[in-house]
Amino acid sequence: LHMGKTMKEDLTVVAKYINKLYPPEFNVFSIYAELYHNYFASQAKKNAESHLEDKDIYLLLSWVHNFYPKDMRKDHALAMELDKVKLGSLLPSSLSKELENKYLDSEEVSVKNSLSRCLDKEIQIWKEDKEPEKLNGHFQSELLGIFVIQSIYSSQKRAEDISKAVGEELSRRLLKELPAFLRSYRDAFEDFKEKSKKHRYYKPILIANINNCWNFR
Repeated sequence: LHMGKTMKEDLTVVAKYINKLYPPEFNVFSIYAELYHNYFASQAKKNAESHLEDKDIYLLLSWVHNFYPKDMRKDHALAMELDKVKLGSLLPSSLSKELENKYLDSEEVSVKNSLSRCLDKEIQIWKEDKEPEKLNGHFQSELLGIFVIQSIYSSQKRAEDISKAVGEELSRRLLKELPAFLRSYRDAFEDFKEKSKKHRYYKPILIANINNCWNFR
């Protein structure tokens, strides 16, 4: 953040004030921009090649795909001058792709585990001597009907915020995870239906789960 802010502020000064003090053939702005870019890119590469936590990978990819090319280089005070320089990306494409794959693998596992924990918790709720909650007057599982969908949606949204391509790839992966989760959910529900017919709130629990189907569709 400090590097990005410094680069943006300094290049703005160069574009507004320093550039016009030199003859055009000196390419003063281009020299400044290339030096700043090369240093920034070297630091990004150094970070990318070190051991990064998942949140750091996400942040670095956000810089590569969004903050740097869009928020900084498309700034109204700099865009015209920077378009002439053609600085390229903060990371080599091979390294950027490697980080993207790490992020996608991690996010896929994270969502899968989250859905699994959610189902386990829901199964435990079925076993309790407690009536399901009502949403808008109808029995429904807030945990399953809302949490699962939000988990998948928010994960897709975060990926799309990195880039359209990353978002599409994660969506493709999650479209495999959702049916797997729904099969586990169905199997657990069928098991409950067979073994818990004497449960005090058997019927409301059935209704709550049937009502979940519309949300999942």
